[in-house]
Amino acid sequence: MTTVKLVSDAQAANNPDILAVFNDIRTTRQSDFINNFWRALAIDPPLLQRTWSGLKAVMASEGALDPLVREMIYIAVSTANGCAYCIHSHTAAARARGMSDAQHAELLAVIGLAAQTNHLVTAMQVPVDLEFEVNSED
Repeated sequence: MTTVKLVSDAQAANNPDILAVFNDIRTTRQSDFINNFWRALAIDPPLLQRTWSGLKAVMASEGALDPLVREMIYIAVSTANGCAYCIHSHTAAARARGMSDAQHAELLAVIGLAAQTNHLVTAMQVPVDLEFEVNSED
């Protein structure tokens, strides 16, 4: 159960700051759907605007990483952070961007392996090899 009230479309229509963000989300995503994350953030319109601006700048702009790769990274980080909502949301987004069942399975294998080896190296406090350090003189 949510800890805040979700802002409805009717409530958003009465607040121009919320309505502007909701409209931009709809335009950017080419969908009428506003998910519960944005509806929850709308209880604080400045937070809603900041968060949407940041997400839009990273996830909905041109860049060196293609949109599917970005979504898959988001799934991995959300898994590491234990965010079930984000795992579901970004898995759906990745599937909408063409992620196959085989790609999803491989992503899960990489996430599981990384989690295991990260915990092992952390538990053993293995020092970083000098070869992995960035040399500013190169």
